[in-house]
Amino acid sequence: MTAATLTPQEQSNLAQAIDYSHIQSIAEIWPIVADRFPNQTAVEEPHGTPEITLTYGQLAQQIQQFAAGLQTLGIQPQDKIALFSDNQPRWLVADQGIMTAGAVDAVRGSQADKDELGYILEHSDSVAIIVQDQATLTKLADHLADKDLRFIALLSDETPQLDTATKLLNFKQLMELGAGVEVQTVEYSRGQLATLMYTSGTSGRPKGVMLSQANLLSQIAGACSVVHPKPGSKVMSILPIWHCYERTFEYFTLSQGVHQIYTSIRHVKSDLKSYKPNYMVGVPRLWESIYEGVQKQFREQPDSKQKLINFFLHQSQRYITAKRIADNLSLNDTPGGFDRAMASTQCAVLKPFHKLGDTIVYKKVREATGGNINFVVSGGGSIADHLEDFYEIIGVDILGGYGLTETSPITHVRRPWQNLRGADGQPLPGTQTRIVDLETRQDVPQGQQGLVLIRGPQVMQGYYKNPEATTKAIDPDGWFDTGDLGKITANGDLIITGRAKDTIVLTNGENIEPQPVENACARSKYVDQIMLVGQDQKVLGALIVPNLEALSQWAATQGITINETNPAESLSNPKVQTLFKQELTREVKARPGHRPDERIGPFTLLSEPFSIENGMLTQTLKIKRPVVTRNYQNVIDGLFE
Repeated sequence: MTAATLTPQEQSNLAQAIDYSHIQSIAEIWPIVADRFPNQTAVEEPHGTPEITLTYGQLAQQIQQFAAGLQTLGIQPQDKIALFSDNQPRWLVADQGIMTAGAVDAVRGSQADKDELGYILEHSDSVAIIVQDQATLTKLADHLADKDLRFIALLSDETPQLDTATKLLNFKQLMELGAGVEVQTVEYSRGQLATLMYTSGTSGRPKGVMLSQANLLSQIAGACSVVHPKPGSKVMSILPIWHCYERTFEYFTLSQGVHQIYTSIRHVKSDLKSYKPNYMVGVPRLWESIYEGVQKQFREQPDSKQKLINFFLHQSQRYITAKRIADNLSLNDTPGGFDRAMASTQCAVLKPFHKLGDTIVYKKVREATGGNINFVVSGGGSIADHLEDFYEIIGVDILGGYGLTETSPITHVRRPWQNLRGADGQPLPGTQTRIVDLETRQDVPQGQQGLVLIRGPQVMQGYYKNPEATTKAIDPDGWFDTGDLGKITANGDLIITGRAKDTIVLTNGENIEPQPVENACARSKYVDQIMLVGQDQKVLGALIVPNLEALSQWAATQGITINETNPAESLSNPKVQTLFKQELTREVKARPGHRPDERIGPFTLLSEPFSIENGMLTQTLKIKRPVVTRNYQNVIDGLFE
């Protein structure tokens, strides 16, 4: 078992941060921060309709007014209110207005399936519902027809339209109800239920995760120990705001007086250049998308310039590898003094090439991110090694982290001063970690893989109205079963090695964790998405979504035409199949610590990407393995015939 202890740097960060240790609720933060930074921009949405910019003084005032409006409508402490909306400042006003009124929100994005939203509305016992706009309201009409609700409100200024006897309001009308009305005093306690967060999951009905005020506040305290953003620093927000990862990070950054900008996939590249953010939170797919864009630009350069770029990238790869060993931050090495000295010498030799590459190539790449990034945080899934390498080379630090909705969500995160690439970081203060045997539940030796258990202030209260699932997830001593496999280094870094339930068991009895192998295969520029299959088979198989742009460029050199509108026929070309076989074999063998059983045998190339729209990706862009398996079961069966 390992428990977190504060390092001198963490103590220093906490000393500089605004101290909220005395408060009982997230809602109490906003008057404090507004008093300190009344005219500082808090949130900005440049692409909304309408565009919205709020100072901290305005944000705090709107939260109070929204809360007063809710109380005028009869909302009482611990009432449940469904909040179905996507990223916008009014989401934050509604969310914190609900908490300021003492109520509990059940949150989800407006783009979720209508039956899932209907289930959450019913299961959460919500007495009212707040939705993003009229389109969301229309989508939910069937689920609202016979509901006995106190009111239905839009976050837009549209006139709500629904055939119902329930009171209908838009945002402006709700705010008018609270204008000039003092919020009734609410007695908060850290143990009170603050929100219900329904896990997106990959199959079955979502479970309502009960997070308390203490759970949410633990994330602010934990983040403050890792980094101290200066007031006025810019943070760009792109992940779903209702998702626990983005939500609690926003609570943290806004509690410190930052300037937050909402962006989207459509605008992120231009917004990075325009706003020049200092921090950003994302998922691996976002960093991969930016990486692919850079690689595309590299491929479009003349041959002579491509050779120069590749030369610098190769030398820089050698440089960062040696530097990791010299700094004792190499995941795959435990160097002695002599090895570190040799690595330091190699660093000295390679550093001039790396700095020249930075001047000629990497600086221009950083400009695409605005040029002011202090670091970005990656979570919601494992980030591939080649992405870690690339961003380290160009000088953009990635702090990987680990957590689940059930843990509010962050339990571990890499520190700027202990950034062990490939690992998932050290525990937040007060967090305990155990690695146990799957069968016996006894602690395993340090460095050995096992099931990850977590205990700490961020662990949820349980699953709403589901005591059986709660008992299964949290044992009597408070240890939460993450369902993830991992190990801990001698320095206390957690390394997630796979999901216990994602494990593929081959007929020879070997257990394969698919994600590390998939991450390795994704290094190939021809592989856009990949999911391994092969349960109860002799070898692994794979479903692959190719990168059609890179594939088309290669195909042109082979006299092959890829029809990107209807690529299915050309994907079966023997030369194309041979290319992918070679790519998979090379990347799997290049993975540190690879095993013969990880060799990929049969595979198929898919013409349709996995996406949120077709139901094969979660909102955080993780592959829904059971859904993909079900959709392609005949294809998978055919691979192994």
